[in-house]
Amino acid sequence: MTTDTFQTPGPTPGGPVQAAGFHSSLWQRIGFSGWTLATLVIAALVTLPVLAVISRVFVPTDGVWQHLVDTVLAEYLLNTVRLVFGVGVGTLVIGVGTAWLVTMCRFPGSRTLEWALLLPMAVPAYVMAYVYTDLLQFVGPVQTALRELFHWSRRDYWFPDIRTLEGAALMMTLVLYPYVYLLSRAAFLEQSVCVLEVSRTLGRGPWRSFFTVALPLARPSIVAGLALVLMEVLADFGTVQYFAVNTFVTGIYRTWFAMGQPVAAAQLAAVLMMFVLVLVLMERWSRRQARYHHTTTRYRRLPKHQLTGWRAAAAMMACGLPLLLGFLLPAGLLVRMAVTAGDQAFGPVFLTLARNSFTLAALAAVLAVSLALVLAYGQRLRPTPLLKGAVRVAAMGYAIPGSVIAVGVLIPFAHLDNAVDAFMRQTFGVSTGLLLSGTIAAVLFAYLVRFLAVSFNTIEASLGKIRPTMDFASRVLGHTAGRTLIRVHAPIMWGSLLTAGLLVFVDVMKELPATMIVRPFNFDTLAVRVYTLASDERLTEAATGALAIVAVGIVPVILLSLSISRSRPGQTDE
Repeated sequence: MTTDTFQTPGPTPGGPVQAAGFHSSLWQRIGFSGWTLATLVIAALVTLPVLAVISRVFVPTDGVWQHLVDTVLAEYLLNTVRLVFGVGVGTLVIGVGTAWLVTMCRFPGSRTLEWALLLPMAVPAYVMAYVYTDLLQFVGPVQTALRELFHWSRRDYWFPDIRTLEGAALMMTLVLYPYVYLLSRAAFLEQSVCVLEVSRTLGRGPWRSFFTVALPLARPSIVAGLALVLMEVLADFGTVQYFAVNTFVTGIYRTWFAMGQPVAAAQLAAVLMMFVLVLVLMERWSRRQARYHHTTTRYRRLPKHQLTGWRAAAAMMACGLPLLLGFLLPAGLLVRMAVTAGDQAFGPVFLTLARNSFTLAALAAVLAVSLALVLAYGQRLRPTPLLKGAVRVAAMGYAIPGSVIAVGVLIPFAHLDNAVDAFMRQTFGVSTGLLLSGTIAAVLFAYLVRFLAVSFNTIEASLGKIRPTMDFASRVLGHTAGRTLIRVHAPIMWGSLLTAGLLVFVDVMKELPATMIVRPFNFDTLAVRVYTLASDERLTEAATGALAIVAVGIVPVILLSLSISRSRPGQTDE
């Protein structure tokens, strides 16, 4: 980047001052074009996997696609819809209900529950599935205790099977409701007391005020949280695979690896992308149709309705049960299994897996934050429709399941590897083999496509709070756009940059489908190790790696909850 000079008025047309102005405009265009080019290149690279999947839609599959249509496609479709509906309803009821109770009411434990209700977010859904399978299976502690207590034999009683579609929906609900809770609580915290008081003076009770005033005001945030939940459901692989529930994600994996049909797998991925697109469009449509808004900028401390008696007990149970089933019980069981049995290869093998996971997560976090910073700052420098559109496209990766991204990454990488290998064979008689496919670079690229939006949204929000006058002052003092970003903006945004990196780090630690498909041969992570052991019914051994993954996710969840608690305008500590 070069230093801008600023044109000053002068009396001589065509003289030195005009020449200085010409050079200033030229350098300004060049400086901005560098950021524009970088933004467009990043957006193009990130959308490459999606384009690769779409390009395979009309490629013939020698009857494989027709075979899928005739046999399993209807099952994939039905199971996916049922799973989405079940998890959607469950997370909506739990997330919105608990958010309203801890925000507007006071009862024993309510202050602790405000942040504790987010803890299930640290537990991957597939880990939850493994834990509850070990707890509720025939030889597990629950059924064993029942048989010993009542002297039952195997045929004397009926016990529900957790490894079903309904069980998978329950597991996902327990770990995904915090998405709805998080955004719902933030929306309730931002509401004006005046609006709620007007509703009460018009004769509406607390419940009616909730359904007719507070809920409509929070509707855009609730729908946004629900959309995130449904996208996570569509992207889940470990839970549905372990419970033997056939969905589009398991179908993609099976078609690619078991049947050896990458084109058919890409076409299944394209169908799954249509689901995601429908969800995104529905979420956008819902926000655009909403006409509810606040009519005042005056904010007072939210009234806390003191609950006593059976009402307090009911509120404690409503908020405590999701926490108990979604975090306390699974975490306790993981600790018990890890201490009593655990992974027999805890030593060198476990350390190698942990190093692989931490290395991938750290590299992905640094790269994601760096690229997101370039995108956000490039958009800030020149907010043209082209730049805004490119940035929005680049930030859509989080809405795409990891299995789809993995397929989209392998297709162009394989083509590039084959082209380079063919050229080297013809030119030098040397085979280069696979340069990108099945390498760490491919895994990191898949992570960036998937989680770039996580870091971008955090950085964009932080960058938007910095006044443009600071940019102007820095440029007047002779700093280029790049030096302004490094020396002015980055120090101010340091907390948000760390937050963005931490969120990406935790998401990568939990990521399973993309890692399973793209990882190099004989290169495993903690998530892959946990999945492999659990698939072999070695659940107690899987507890060690699962506990490590959960422990990594707890810190950012608590920090996120604390930031939400302080988000209300004029909020002060009680």
